[in-house]
Amino acid sequence: MTRRVCALPAAALLTAAAGCGLTSGSPMVDDVEPGSVGRGRPLEGAHLTVTSKEFTEQLILGAIMGIAFQAAGAEVVDRTGIQGSVGSREAVVKGEADAGYEYTGTAWITYQGNSRPIPDPREQWEAVRDADAKNGVVWLEPSALNNTYALAMNQANYEKYRTRTLSDVAALAKSDPGAVTLCVEGEFANRADGLPGMEKAYGMDLPAGNVTQMDTGIIYTQTAKGACTFGEVFTTDGRIKSMNLVVMEDDKKFFPNYNAAPTVNADTFEKWPAIADVLRPVTARLDNDVAQTLNAKVDVDGEDPHEVALDWMVREGFVKEK
Repeated sequence: MTRRVCALPAAALLTAAAGCGLTSGSPMVDDVEPGSVGRGRPLEGAHLTVTSKEFTEQLILGAIMGIAFQAAGAEVVDRTGIQGSVGSREAVVKGEADAGYEYTGTAWITYQGNSRPIPDPREQWEAVRDADAKNGVVWLEPSALNNTYALAMNQANYEKYRTRTLSDVAALAKSDPGAVTLCVEGEFANRADGLPGMEKAYGMDLPAGNVTQMDTGIIYTQTAKGACTFGEVFTTDGRIKSMNLVVMEDDKKFFPNYNAAPTVNADTFEKWPAIADVLRPVTARLDNDVAQTLNAKVDVDGEDPHEVALDWMVREGFVKEK
């Protein structure tokens, strides 16, 4: 899914501090020491720049990575918050940043130019990893965090219709066509890996009048109110949990996998291979439930992304505050 792609060229993103929203690099100064990660300080002497895109989940993931590196002994520059996918990606490719969390589906479709996603998450990651080797990007082990498309409904509609999967939604659309109304983004309504493809994969034929296009934030509130039976959501969005929405299982595995995994500049990784050991347990702990909880602390409760990341790293025992 190509969301939040900035119009500026990638090179400009890395040098401009304004216009497209690049957060200029600054030192991370968390006063942390090893917990379960970073023991022996294997990155002592390393100077590493961490990058991310600008949306909440990426800011949190970038902070998590930087905090882990600091605990392992590295000096870290924070270059998180680059607007759009291309800028943060190019930073890692060109060595202007050393590492950042990326999504397998974004790499496979947006960066590597493929049109057909691979249904199996592991095989998708392996294909991305292998294809990116020639681009000087190393993909480390992926997380279970899968930030992909889904349909969700509020509790009242769930109690009424009891749909659990997209196949159930398709069956409901046939038995009671008026029951299936959708709130979706304009992009989702027209993408091959969005609504048209989903309808084809599940044998749905929804009347145009049953589909309302709106901005992302409004979709969540309207779905929670029941103004539409189903709303298009991203599976790790914190508002799913805060609004008590029920997510439909993509039982035919139509939507691409967008599993988050660390990506590292190949030259950096050759010099500091311990990066893999430092990040492995942290990445293994990330899943959709963790992401929803952390994202909600920022998007719903108004907390700072870096503080949310630090609190989580300490609570999980990955690092200790001095």
